[in-house]
Amino acid sequence: MSNSNLFLSIGKPIKNEYGRIIGKVASFALTPNGKFEAVYIEFSDGQFQKQPMESLRFNGAEITFISKIKSQAGTLCDQIPLIWRKDEALKDLVDKKKITSDIYQELHSSFENVLTQLKKEAQIIVDESAIEIERCHEEIISLGYAIANLEIEHEIGQVDEESYKTAFNLLQETLRRATSEKTDYELTKSKLSSVLLGDQTPQAPQQISSPPKQPVTNKVYAETVTNAATKLPEPPVVVYVKEIGKTGL
Repeated sequence: MSNSNLFLSIGKPIKNEYGRIIGKVASFALTPNGKFEAVYIEFSDGQFQKQPMESLRFNGAEITFISKIKSQAGTLCDQIPLIWRKDEALKDLVDKKKITSDIYQELHSSFENVLTQLKKEAQIIVDESAIEIERCHEEIISLGYAIANLEIEHEIGQVDEESYKTAFNLLQETLRRATSEKTDYELTKSKLSSVLLGDQTPQAPQQISSPPKQPVTNKVYAETVTNAATKLPEPPVVVYVKEIGKTGL
C-alpha cells in the first residue's frame, strides 16, 4: 500500500500469521518529513502498544502482524553463522601471514563480543519459543476436550445438527491454527538451538516461515482427542435421570 492509503487501515482489524484477529490499527507515528515510523495498535486484550512498521505487513485490506520471535530468529540464524565464518576466515588470514597478529587479535575480540551478544539474544528467543510451544500444546489439549464434549452432546441429542456443524467447523479451524502455530515455534526453537550448539555448516540465509496451511483431517482430530484423554484426568460422567411419577412405579 502507498503511504497515503495506509491511513485507510485505521480502525481495521489486524490478524497474526495464523489468521487470528489480535487487535486493530489505532493510529500511526510519522517523522517530520512524513515517513511512517510506527503504528499504534489496540490489542484484543485491551493493551495499547506502539510497534515498528516492520512488524506489520499490509496487503490491500489485509493487515498481518509478524511474530517478533520468528523475525528475530530468522535474523539470528543468519547472523551467528556469518560471524563464525568471518572469524574462521580471519584465523586463516593470520595463519597465511596476510594480516598481522595485532590486527587479528583486535578483530577476533570484536567478533567474539558480537557473538556473545547474539547468543544471548538467541537463547532468549529459544526460551520464549518454549513458552509459546507449551501454550499451544495446552490449547490443543483443551480443543480436543471441547470437540469430544461437543460430540457427546450431539450424540445424545442435546445439540442440534446445525449448531453441531457450526461449532465443529469453528473448533477444527481453531485447532488447525493452534497446530500450525505450535509447529512454527518448534521449527524456530530447533533452528536456533542448532545454531547455539555450533552448527556452522555454510548455507544460504534461511527465512523461518509458516508451513503451508492444511485442513485438519479426521486423523488429526482423532489423535488430538486421544492425546487429550491420555494426558488429562477423565471428565466427570453426567447421568441424565428422568423423573417418574408415582403412577409409573
